[in-house]
Amino acid sequence: MEIQFTNRELDVMAVLWELESATVAEVRETLGDELAYTTVLTILRTLEEKGYVDHTQEGKAYRYHPAVERERAGASAVNRIVGKMFRGSPELLLTHLVSDRDLSTEDLERMKGLLDERLGSKE
Repeated sequence: MEIQFTNRELDVMAVLWELESATVAEVRETLGDELAYTTVLTILRTLEEKGYVDHTQEGKAYRYHPAVERERAGASAVNRIVGKMFRGSPELLLTHLVSDRDLSTEDLERMKGLLDERLGSKE
């Protein structure tokens, strides 16, 4: 199943992944934007309809928690980006990452280590 979020939905999911669960008020406070309570509630309800969020009753409020893991959502997003932006080529994505960024030698060494490990050719 491909997981897709709007930018604002992704903002809300990031809060839920960090806090593990939150009320509408807690999400709103953590976002730091001037979003209305009803706007945050609408986003959470939409995410729940899509199956990305669940809730439990907590007094008079609902406590929302993610129904999809951050890693699974990330993998889906990367697959979508590779398919649409890099013509299905992970190599083009990697080329973009290492050539268009101000990466430190340490970052590049960690990436190289991951590739070596994946290839089974650790030095």
